[in-house]
Amino acid sequence: MARTPRQFVWDLPVRLFHWALVLLIGFSWWSAENYHMDWHRLSGQAVLFLIAFRLIWGVVGSDTARFAHFLKGPRAIRVYLADRNAPAPVGHNPLGGWSVVAMLAVLVMQVVSGLFAVDTDGIESGPLSHLVDFDQGRLASAIHGVVFAGLQALIALHVLAVLFYLAVRRRNLVGPMVTGSAAAPAPISVRRAGPLALVVALLLSTALAWWLFAQSAL
Repeated sequence: MARTPRQFVWDLPVRLFHWALVLLIGFSWWSAENYHMDWHRLSGQAVLFLIAFRLIWGVVGSDTARFAHFLKGPRAIRVYLADRNAPAPVGHNPLGGWSVVAMLAVLVMQVVSGLFAVDTDGIESGPLSHLVDFDQGRLASAIHGVVFAGLQALIALHVLAVLFYLAVRRRNLVGPMVTGSAAAPAPISVRRAGPLALVVALLLSTALAWWLFAQSAL
């Protein structure tokens, strides 16, 4: 029996981003719950780097990583939901594409609020907390907590969506995020980003994360 050909779906940077973010979100929660605030700040810095990288990679990365590839209008979403027999898109489907944007937006709010957050006694503070007064820092801390609750809800929806696709649509979304490819009867060509784009994205995201957290020493 002939083997079903494989379709390139996710490049290595997207896969590393995804799984590193999973680990860091869990570690950030654990470090805050156990009052390891030095580790929490370092984890937040790493999350900031990842978000910055993903936003840049969404412009210069491989086709399936680009926002222009997977962000579709309401009509495309309706068509996708209505036709269960339509071929599975390579990469994010029209609905999943907007869930990526929602997740990134919530993560941006989470990181930004953490940069300015101040605890009740003013001892543990974000690296940019010196730019706001105490009340503003406490507000940022409250927002940090509320946004994390929203982030947990999005993560739960994401897991439920993965299970739905596996059980109902018989499509494994986790496998391609591990291996980078999926079985496809008729593979299509997907442009992959070159090393120069990766170097630029890494340098820019590293510089941003370093600069923001270096402000705490000023």
